[in-house]
Amino acid sequence: MPQDPDTPAPPLRRADQMRGIRKHLSHIQYLLTGLFILFLLWSVYVAKTVALPVVLGFLIALTLSPLVRWLARKGVAEGLSAVTIILTIGLTSTAGLYMLRLPAQSLIAEAPQIQQELRLKLWDVMQNVERLQDASEQMQQMAAGGEAGDDEEDRVVVTPATGFLQAALGSLVTSGTVLVVSLLFAMFLLSMGDAFRARLVDAFPDFRRKRRAARISRDVEQQISRYLGAITVINAGLGLCIGVALHLMGMPYALLWGVAAFLLNYLPYLGAMVGVVVSGAVAVVTYDSLGAAFLVPLVYLGLTSIEGQMVTPWLVGRHLRLNAAAVFIAVVFWAWLWGAAGALLAVPILVVIKVLADHLPGLSLLGAFLEGRPQRKRGRRRRAREAKARHAEEGAAAV
Repeated sequence: MPQDPDTPAPPLRRADQMRGIRKHLSHIQYLLTGLFILFLLWSVYVAKTVALPVVLGFLIALTLSPLVRWLARKGVAEGLSAVTIILTIGLTSTAGLYMLRLPAQSLIAEAPQIQQELRLKLWDVMQNVERLQDASEQMQQMAAGGEAGDDEEDRVVVTPATGFLQAALGSLVTSGTVLVVSLLFAMFLLSMGDAFRARLVDAFPDFRRKRRAARISRDVEQQISRYLGAITVINAGLGLCIGVALHLMGMPYALLWGVAAFLLNYLPYLGAMVGVVVSGAVAVVTYDSLGAAFLVPLVYLGLTSIEGQMVTPWLVGRHLRLNAAAVFIAVVFWAWLWGAAGALLAVPILVVIKVLADHLPGLSLLGAFLEGRPQRKRGRRRRAREAKARHAEEGAAAV
């Protein structure tokens, strides 16, 4: 007997229908989440010109906030200390670039000659590579049943050094503009003192969220200031060691090599590779034998390896532990999204994400992935006591 359409569905069938509706809604939610992530990435890429100096300014302000706060306790006004610190950084950077102008100009002027001499000294190696390439192409043609044409013999296109140098100079000009805007933005943030963070905390409705926001902002400031401060000191020591070592080995422009090592080491993984390749290329031109020339990149690689495997984990790892795979993924991702500036900001952005993941329960899995090697029990207990005391202090301040 057919069922009356006006008769309500049995409870079991209704439950199945609701289960199917919830399943479809969950699929729609995943799809919308994926679209939102793609739109967010596209927005970050498009807004690079505006977002890059803003993010860099925030990081500079977070790094210098403890110094401004210490000067405020000594009686120095926050606005005066902010202007003084930023002007000191700007004038010091300008003076350093002015001192390096002569060796940089000499190196740029000698770049075509260096390229030509490098090509002559590596002629045998290039010939062997070309023979292997020709043999591989011939085997592919034989496998395909054809023969290599005469017009396919010369395929090597040499990019002149001047084009590369022009691109590098254009990138330096753009980076200088971004740095100036970032320093100005950091100066305004530092002159506000704790007012910006207080307004951010007051924007939350209840006391529990206010306390969590205050704790997150304090931890982000501490982690960023500790990391960037320690990395700056480590990079300065590495630049000094590399400059002295290459000077003792007879490499020209020792001061320029030291400054380059200092700046390149802010780029995890990528900076060391660039320094090794460039120093090796110049060493091949400087020395008569390839054996002596290969010692220069080996020394550069050895010093950066000691810094990366021993010094940095010892100084930075006590306060901040990050998964090496997560750091590499972050560097590659932000380098793809924002170029060299993105690779520079990758680790500080990852530190901010790690702090947020440690305080937000919904991001606990992400925080566990970003965590480095397991810590010792004594270190965990000490950090737990410090965190408990800090939370009590922040709760009293929020009240």
